[in-house]
Amino acid sequence: MNNLLYGVKDRPPFGKIIIFALQQLLAILAATILVPAVINNNTISPEYTGTVVAEMSQSAALFGAGVGTLVYLLFTRFKSPVFLGSSFAFLGSMTAAFAGAVTASIGYLGLIMGALLAGLVYVVLALIVKKAGTGWINKLMPAVVIGPTVAIIGLSLAGNAVTNLQTGNTASIYLCLVCGLITMFVTIIVSIFSKKFFKAIPFIIGILAGYAVAAIFTGIGAAANNADLKVINFKLFENMQWLPDFTFIKAFGAFKDFESAGDFFAYFGTVAVAYIPVAFVCFAEHIADHKNLSTVIGQDLLTDPGLSNTLLGDGVGSIAGAFFGGCPNTTYGESVGCVAISRNASVITIFCTAILCIVLSFIAPFVTLLATIPSCVMGGVCIVLYGFIAVSGLKMIQGVDLGDNRNLFVVSVILICGVGGLLVRFGKVEITEVACALILGIVTNLICNIGRKKEVPAETVEVNTSETADTKEETKTEE
Repeated sequence: MNNLLYGVKDRPPFGKIIIFALQQLLAILAATILVPAVINNNTISPEYTGTVVAEMSQSAALFGAGVGTLVYLLFTRFKSPVFLGSSFAFLGSMTAAFAGAVTASIGYLGLIMGALLAGLVYVVLALIVKKAGTGWINKLMPAVVIGPTVAIIGLSLAGNAVTNLQTGNTASIYLCLVCGLITMFVTIIVSIFSKKFFKAIPFIIGILAGYAVAAIFTGIGAAANNADLKVINFKLFENMQWLPDFTFIKAFGAFKDFESAGDFFAYFGTVAVAYIPVAFVCFAEHIADHKNLSTVIGQDLLTDPGLSNTLLGDGVGSIAGAFFGGCPNTTYGESVGCVAISRNASVITIFCTAILCIVLSFIAPFVTLLATIPSCVMGGVCIVLYGFIAVSGLKMIQGVDLGDNRNLFVVSVILICGVGGLLVRFGKVEITEVACALILGIVTNLICNIGRKKEVPAETVEVNTSETADTKEETKTEE
């Protein structure tokens, strides 16, 4: 199983499961709670033209991510070890929902309606896949297309990781770099040189090391009244949100705020135009994520539990997540990277992470403590996580003959367009660099192979069956 410590169906000891779940939580935390924070900031920016200011709850987003992940696990029959969190792809759509609203309750209703529409797109696509199978996907997206696209998923996040590495409350950029790089190198050293249990939790140890150093600098800064040393913002504890502020509660009574049925349908159309096209874009990224995870765990998720089930899980999970937290969910590359680096693919870990998110969303001091983890510390971890995503994509094209110009042109187009940040906007709808690169890659591959006879069977995920049961047992015993 690709040298995994724990396979998908394995069940680590209870104590280890809790720690593994905490590690997954730390890996997905920053992105999950950042989406509502970005929406809140977007609706108070000078460029914002709407009248309603969003006040989305980060605790509710965490709760919604946990619920959405549980829904996904149910639809995939606990065979796909990945966490669902708040989707960045829908940032523009969510902002549009508030921009088109005349009252706050209508804005929150728009979040729920938009997620419902996006989820229905996934359901329709799942039914099509169920009827037509996945053979057409392997033809449209062979390794030469999907490999560099997965690499772009990691590379497109590189800027975020580097920006975070240099950011920390009011501290100087150089101090932030010190804290972030300490986090990164501790994570790397623990992952490579430690033995037994610690080797499986490098992120927890790395974050603890970076946080400890940041806390020391912050304490010195407080004593010396020097803002340049304050890496951690402990003032967050002054305004803790004690209970999740669920979206469906905020949307309660929204229908009475519409002056007429015509106003409702006009607003519904605005939300539909903002959400539905993005859902089709996310479909392509959904396939790329699951092909990547398939490579990591050594089994083809598009076959078992099947793409139709992963789409249903993602779509219905997005609806459930938005109902509580306002944010449509998506499978997280950070979660896949965590599985790859820790070599723990146990789906029970993902299940416990979801439960942990739901429980912790009601424990304000702990959620706030997590929120105080400086961006520079998370940046140090994300450099490793995003790098693993990029490298796993490059591994997919190891068997591709790049001496053949047909393949070379396809990979070149995807990498350059993706790394260059090619974006296409149609009004408030944005096609991300990953989606643009994938679409152009598919078109380029089709053009380059016009008239070419099929030489090899459809791509399948290689599963390493050389590891015997005894070897696997020895690995766990050593742990």
